[in-house]
Amino acid sequence: MSSILPNKPVRGSGSGVPIMALFDILGRKWNMRMLWSLRQGALSFRSLQAECGGVSPSVMNARLKQLQAAQLVLLGEGGYELTAMGRDLMDRLDPLREWSAQWSAILEE
Repeated sequence: MSSILPNKPVRGSGSGVPIMALFDILGRKWNMRMLWSLRQGALSFRSLQAECGGVSPSVMNARLKQLQAAQLVLLGEGGYELTAMGRDLMDRLDPLREWSAQWSAILEE
């Protein structure tokens, strides 16, 4: 599985425009779930797998390699954890979470 990085071809963008690369990596199955779980702190491989229930070890390993290549996740002494850039990304997604709650409420009306 290849790395998903800005300025390289990604799904939806032959040029790898940075925002498209970000949407590609976040849109890959399990990546958001793993990033979301790591917001709470470092987790071992098995603990992260349990948080993500249903992901096979081989797929999880491949996704972790993608996230590490993108410098969003690192393997530290306490297990897998978000990098400073990964934490910043998750903080920046908070307004989208709020927006999506409003969107959901409007659609339910």
